[in-house]
Amino acid sequence: MTTTLTLAAHPPFSLPAVIKSHGWIQLLPFAEDESAGGFRYIAHLDSGRVVTLRVQTAGDGVRVDVDTPLDAAERAQVAQAITWMLGLEQDFSAFYALARQEPKLAHVEARAQGRLLRSPTLFEDTVKTILTTNTAWGGTRRMVSALVAEFGAPLPDDPAQHAFPTPARLAATDDATLRDVARLGYRAPYVLALAQSVASGALDLEALQGTDLPTAELHKRLLAIKGVGRYAAASLLMLLGRYDFVPVDSWARTLVSREWHDGQPVGASEIEAAFADWGPWKGLAYWFWDWDHLSDA
Repeated sequence: MTTTLTLAAHPPFSLPAVIKSHGWIQLLPFAEDESAGGFRYIAHLDSGRVVTLRVQTAGDGVRVDVDTPLDAAERAQVAQAITWMLGLEQDFSAFYALARQEPKLAHVEARAQGRLLRSPTLFEDTVKTILTTNTAWGGTRRMVSALVAEFGAPLPDDPAQHAFPTPARLAATDDATLRDVARLGYRAPYVLALAQSVASGALDLEALQGTDLPTAELHKRLLAIKGVGRYAAASLLMLLGRYDFVPVDSWARTLVSREWHDGQPVGASEIEAAFADWGPWKGLAYWFWDWDHLSDA
């Protein structure tokens, strides 16, 4: 018996736009389902069950199919998770009003861009973000795949597939195992420390999802996590719906250099200055900018 949930989204909404918003769809336990125009995600529910969530467009929102009956608590958790992952409740009308005045962002409203694909937990997003640092994208994909395969709970009807590991499961391992088995390199102690602090209750990471803390304070709290530097903190802020910072990395430097500085080297100050007028939307303005030299970068 299949459980089906239908969830509405604040308009305008485009599931493909969310899926393509950044690279998370390429990281396990996500998997794109191109035939249905949606995606699959293997979820480890609070009840202990591991299930596959199949998500596709339905009317102005999405339909979520789970190939097993869910009780009321599980249904509520799935609905809450998908709402968060897709930002179904997010309202970008203020951003769109500004974007209409900028030719480089004139496309965003028509394409319903703005939402960024998120994991169901900030713990998963933080681990994945740490694994993007100082490596090529292929390295990130490899590390995440190894982490999921080695430490994630298996799907009962297909044990070759796994959910993302829980904080408790990662906290129970050690630095050497994360280095040798998952091949996380220097990131291993950061991931281990994060898992241990979350599993022990010393850090309530998930409380930051809906916090009303000022962005500056939230930024400080993210920077206090070992392994989270300025780029990672800005990236996590964007996933939390705060766009006051631009995630400055080598890619951002290349784009801004070619767009405004004739290919000359630029730093964080030049990148921030390029989007300063966008205020609380500067991260989104950077993310969805129509770059002249994107194909050359």
